[in-house]
Amino acid sequence: MANAASGMAVHDDCKLRFLELKAKRTHRFIVYKIEEKQKQVVVEKVGEPIQTYEEFAASLPADECRYAIYDFDFVTAENCQKSKIFFIAWCPDIAKVRSKMIYASSKDRFKRELDGIQVELQATDPTEMDLDVFRSRAN
Repeated sequence: MANAASGMAVHDDCKLRFLELKAKRTHRFIVYKIEEKQKQVVVEKVGEPIQTYEEFAASLPADECRYAIYDFDFVTAENCQKSKIFFIAWCPDIAKVRSKMIYASSKDRFKRELDGIQVELQATDPTEMDLDVFRSRAN
């Protein structure tokens, strides 16, 4: 099942890890990478539930595009503990143009494979996805 626009397939492990994060909360984050040679999206890194936002942010390369899922815990104004699942399209300005094009053309199809995403962020530098951005988008 490849994407007609970019020819990218989605490895089954991508969906499996996402379901584990969504249903069992066994992961804090998942970083996905497009393997151009295999023409598919694969899991690059999985974060344990105890890992911090800083560890998640550090796992995104400064010069390469990635997709990521982050399970964001927060407390509402009514003092309720909640969590939201964020999809982050990470495309730094200094990434290769070809890479940016492949990630952009594959994003919607990939997102459709992950049922349960609540908030989407597009980020080109770390300030566009810092904790303040997460907090403002979660409410």
